[in-house]
Amino acid sequence: MANWSDPRIGASQPGTTTTVGQDVAFDAGLRSHMLSVYNYMTSGVLLTGIVALLFAQGGENSLAFRLFVGGGPLVVWAAILAPLGVVMWLNFGINRISTGTARILFWVYAGLLGVSLSTIFFVYTAGSIATAFFATAAGFASLSLWGYTTKRDLSGMGTFLIMGLFGLIVVLFLPEVPLSQRSGVLIFAGLTAYDTQKIKSLYFAVAGTDFHGKAVVMGALTLYLDFINLFLFLLRFMGNRN
Repeated sequence: MANWSDPRIGASQPGTTTTVGQDVAFDAGLRSHMLSVYNYMTSGVLLTGIVALLFAQGGENSLAFRLFVGGGPLVVWAAILAPLGVVMWLNFGINRISTGTARILFWVYAGLLGVSLSTIFFVYTAGSIATAFFATAAGFASLSLWGYTTKRDLSGMGTFLIMGLFGLIVVLFLPEVPLSQRSGVLIFAGLTAYDTQKIKSLYFAVAGTDFHGKAVVMGALTLYLDFINLFLFLLRFMGNRN
């Protein structure tokens, strides 16, 4: 079974001996595959945004305020750790679960993350959140398009980006070390292009297999996480606090 996260970009590209008819069919299949990935990813972002907005409505009477302020530490930790548990289930159990289960877990994760992100409405102004979101959408679309169309092999760049990501995670747990929001923006901007090319390349390995449906979900999850993290770092960098 294909590994959905195989970093070997271009390892399974179609051969040059295929006929014109086969090439056309392959291109149509690739377009359909990428469209499905983007549809799932976009729907997940919208679900997260809607849930966050609904939970934040009402100020001190909002569900988010009651949960994160009045719910007690156990409730707060449950709300924070639940999305992490779901995404780990998806990543480590993808070979054992069905495509339908993977889709459900993706939606559950997007909804739970919306609950966690509802707190940004108490920290930043609505205008800042909207500006950061549209800036993220524009930047993400451009970067993902470049990753899809470029002929350059981005696998080498991906190695450095993933190393930078691990470094960023370590810094997040060291409050005494200043965190540059620009670094986070640059890392996830690069990962957007890299992951798009990786998802495109992986299609040639999973097309026509039972794993194809799950590869679509995992590709959508990857780009979803790139989008959300890019948005959060842009918000920290350019957002006005309440």
